[in-house]
Amino acid sequence: MTTQLRDSRHTDQAITDRRARRPSTGDDDRGYLTPSILSHLVSRKRTLGAWLTRHPAWPVTALLVGYPLWWALGVADFMWIVLAIPMASRLLAWRSHDSRRLRLPPGFGVWLLFLLWTVASLAMIKLTAPGTVQSPVSHRLIAYADRTTTYVAITVLLLYVGNLTESELSRRKLAALLGVLAVYTTVFGVAGIILPNVQFSSPTLALLPHSLRNNSFLLAQMHPALTQIQDVFGTTTYQGRPKAPFDYTNTWGECLTITVPWLLLVCLAAGTRRWLRILGWTALVLALVGLVYSLNRGAWIAAGFSVGYLAMRLAARGRVAVLGGLIALMALLVIVGVASPLGQVISLRLQNGPSNTIRSSLFALSEQDGLASPILGYGDTRQQRGSPLSIAIGPTQLCPTCGQAAVGSTGQFSLVLICTGFVGVFLYFGFFAFGAWRYWRDPTGYGMVGVLVILLSFIYMLTYDAVAAPLGLTMLAYAVLWRNEVHRQLEKGGRPAAQTPRPRRFASRATDAAEIRPQATAIAR
Repeated sequence: MTTQLRDSRHTDQAITDRRARRPSTGDDDRGYLTPSILSHLVSRKRTLGAWLTRHPAWPVTALLVGYPLWWALGVADFMWIVLAIPMASRLLAWRSHDSRRLRLPPGFGVWLLFLLWTVASLAMIKLTAPGTVQSPVSHRLIAYADRTTTYVAITVLLLYVGNLTESELSRRKLAALLGVLAVYTTVFGVAGIILPNVQFSSPTLALLPHSLRNNSFLLAQMHPALTQIQDVFGTTTYQGRPKAPFDYTNTWGECLTITVPWLLLVCLAAGTRRWLRILGWTALVLALVGLVYSLNRGAWIAAGFSVGYLAMRLAARGRVAVLGGLIALMALLVIVGVASPLGQVISLRLQNGPSNTIRSSLFALSEQDGLASPILGYGDTRQQRGSPLSIAIGPTQLCPTCGQAAVGSTGQFSLVLICTGFVGVFLYFGFFAFGAWRYWRDPTGYGMVGVLVILLSFIYMLTYDAVAAPLGLTMLAYAVLWRNEVHRQLEKGGRPAAQTPRPRRFASRATDAAEIRPQATAIAR
């Protein structure tokens, strides 16, 4: 796998160099007419605005590199929405100035239908689902607006990253940014094991009205902590489960398994930079330690699936040496785990599953509600009447979290089902299933890891919700696969599928503004 990744890296560089020597025709490395008219017009200015214009990938970099800052400020989940605003603005500028033909990813029509179905489900938001309690419609509207806006923002992220060029945001750089987030997640996870009681109030929390400061959803974001303290083993002492820089332990485990493969991809293709390879393997070992102490059974399953998937893909390509090294590493980790305290932690977790009853109860109720409204769902989540033990159990002053658990909180499948019905489930997971099928045969390192991330969304769909960070990271993997397909087509000497010259009037308008004359336009004239 290492050799394959290095060859892919050298090929990328060769293609980049070849394009650099190509006569100036106005075409960029993706077949667009010009990277951006806006960049050309402000190239001589040295203001901050001009710098941001010349570096259109800055929102993506700020989002991923600055994630610990957003977490400490208590706005990490909202930054997916905030940073989508300049991305959408740039997309609209490209469109209005005709400086770049905007492309859509394969299967985007299915995802667009899901977004429209989500909007249509708003009509059901006033209804009470079977087996649930009545709740204020205003609360449902707020949750619906937050989730739907996040869906739209992550869609903008997909389109934006997919329409950037290799010179603006290369696939390798994007993989490196995801790897940086993996390092953050690993470091904070280890810190949570060492300092499980570290927590603080973010500056944003002080800005909230007092009436909202006790909201559990907002408090999880705006009162950051290194761990989520829970009684998992049924003992008198509680366990600190790593969660930073995210809001919940389950999200931490999901994002860790999504981002670590990107880190390994970059580090294994480091060439002569030995320190990067050392960083990659060190991060992997520490990530596994944090993963064990997180007590995330779903993430454990995902990690095992990732190893099996990579082993299968490597074996299919005849990478016997790399496959043997992978198996040897995993065997060593198993031996170390059994002979160390990690083995005891795993054993205790498998013997204690206090959430099994509530999870199965909520999942069954989500199916019941889905059958009650199979077309549009109910627009938003609902709260279970009582608890699995008794319908009379509910929140009290002494136990504010007793009973009335959220239906749709035990996996993305349940969430999409109760919010948008079975039709929404088909559209949501159909989009990612199509992506996994389309890019399955991509033999490059980007293809292998990208498909793995998409498949992990199906592993997690019955256990963890995937709004905000998990969904955003999965969409970035989709964007890498999409970009990589275009690059492979260019590498073969062709143009991307469905790439056709612009109509003469549009091409002339764009080239006149940029003061260039592309070859395609000259031929058209």
